[in-house]
Amino acid sequence: MDKLRAMQTFVKVVDEGSLTAAASALHTSLPAVVRTLAALEAELQVRLLNRTTRRQSLTDEGRTYLDSCRRILATIDEAEAVLSARHVEPSGQLVLTAPVLFGQMHVAPAVTRFVQRYPAVHCRMEFSDRVVNLLEEEIDVGVRIGPLADSTLVARQVGRIRRVVVATPDFLREHGVPAHPDALTHASCVRFIGNAAHWWTFQQEGRPFYVAVSGNLEFNQTAPAVAACAAGAGFGNFLSYQVAPLVAEGKLRIVLEAFEQPPWPLSLIYPNARLLPARTRVFVDWMKDELSQQFG
Repeated sequence: MDKLRAMQTFVKVVDEGSLTAAASALHTSLPAVVRTLAALEAELQVRLLNRTTRRQSLTDEGRTYLDSCRRILATIDEAEAVLSARHVEPSGQLVLTAPVLFGQMHVAPAVTRFVQRYPAVHCRMEFSDRVVNLLEEEIDVGVRIGPLADSTLVARQVGRIRRVVVATPDFLREHGVPAHPDALTHASCVRFIGNAAHWWTFQQEGRPFYVAVSGNLEFNQTAPAVAACAAGAGFGNFLSYQVAPLVAEGKLRIVLEAFEQPPWPLSLIYPNARLLPARTRVFVDWMKDELSQQFG
């Protein structure tokens, strides 16, 4: 007996509501459906359906087996869809979201290369620093930095991002390189507006601790805060990617590395749905390769 074919027949009988309707949907004869179902019940040694001349109903064993059949058949369909997607040119609209600065610096260039490779895909990028609800706002893929809340979304970690303290070489020569975060208490610090503006978090021997900081500059956006720090206004506390170009150029220097918090995960998130469109699957793989090269 072809067990897979028998499972498909059983599910179709349940979905169509009768043996006759299932035979029509499967483009086969009624006797063939009857024989297949009888052989399946004989193989399992249980009755799956209670059948009369007027109606049919699932037995308890039938309900349990039906759920298993649906999962198995869905997994097979998904595996075949993945293989088929490799041979299908992705097309259609893809909507994605990412934090503003990270999106500008790293997502937009990668997406530009993606649409150059797959011109039939129309990508719409929505950059925002708020936590976007993908399902409610009909967004296909999101880029997230930091711990993820429990949800029905699929998350693929593609890298890690540090939170670092930086200052210009000239500022460090004038004021000294701090040996411990406590030294920041009496230093000029470039801060962000908000509840955490006056406290920076560090870690020592696996335990977090907080240092009060002050300064005469506060910002509600990252880019001008980075610019102020690069101009020598004081110490800044940023995600590593936000200052990476300036660090590479030697315009900013990372300090207090021994006291950094554990790196934050960089993740791609998307709805937990079977049979995702080819464009979504291909895009997620593309972005994973792009971002893991830089942050993996």
